[in-house]
Amino acid sequence: MATLHDSTTTRWTVSVSKETDTSLRCFLAQRGMKKGDISKFVEEAVKWRVFEQTLAEVREQVADIPPEEMQAIIDEATTAVRQDMREEFARKEA
Repeated sequence: MATLHDSTTTRWTVSVSKETDTSLRCFLAQRGMKKGDISKFVEEAVKWRVFEQTLAEVREQVADIPPEEMQAIIDEATTAVRQDMREEFARKEA
């Protein structure tokens, strides 16, 4: 995870309710975390939320695909990735 002074980070200005602020600070304090850990917590929470929303969208898009067809698609993709990895490994070993 990037530090606050890292050139790969962006500073946000975020407003939350007093209740949310107090709840988060208490939560972090109970776990021995410090004020600076708020940024780490928020970044992790945002990543999880984006992941959850993306997953929900994908599930909605594939909801009409029968399970057998979905499994065939997954199997085909898995086989292709494994083959690519074997070829990559063989090139590195040569």
